[in-house]
Amino acid sequence: MPEFITGILSNYIIKVAALSWLTAQVLKTLINLALTKQFKAERLVGAGGMPSSHTALVVSAAIATARQCGTASPEFALAALFAAVVMYDAMGVRYAAGEQAKVINQLVDEWLDTVNFDQERIPHFKELKEMLGHTPLEVIGGIIVGVVISLIL
Repeated sequence: MPEFITGILSNYIIKVAALSWLTAQVLKTLINLALTKQFKAERLVGAGGMPSSHTALVVSAAIATARQCGTASPEFALAALFAAVVMYDAMGVRYAAGEQAKVINQLVDEWLDTVNFDQERIPHFKELKEMLGHTPLEVIGGIIVGVVISLIL
């Protein structure tokens, strides 16, 4: 078992990807702090926001794989295709789901304001998470983080 853990910890591709993710999450937290003047610890691990940490992770993993295995390798092909799917999903389905969550949250808030429920009978509504996906600019930010980290390691 120790060899297994040592292998993971010494894996160049995993190290590059993990550092890219961590860098993007820290940048996301700092950018959010600068914009809102509030520190939100959730930004250190949460989805959505600038830059895309998912994008940084998969782009850096693809570049690290290319550097280690070559661009003609099946490993690089899988890493590059995986990166493309993740980035497409971040800007498409996940972004749309976040936009829908904003509308649903607003509708429920407005509905609860207009309905005269007894305080004890108000249905419990857990607000939907709105920061799920990314704008194209946030994905580009993740690409930049992933490229930079993978090229300096």
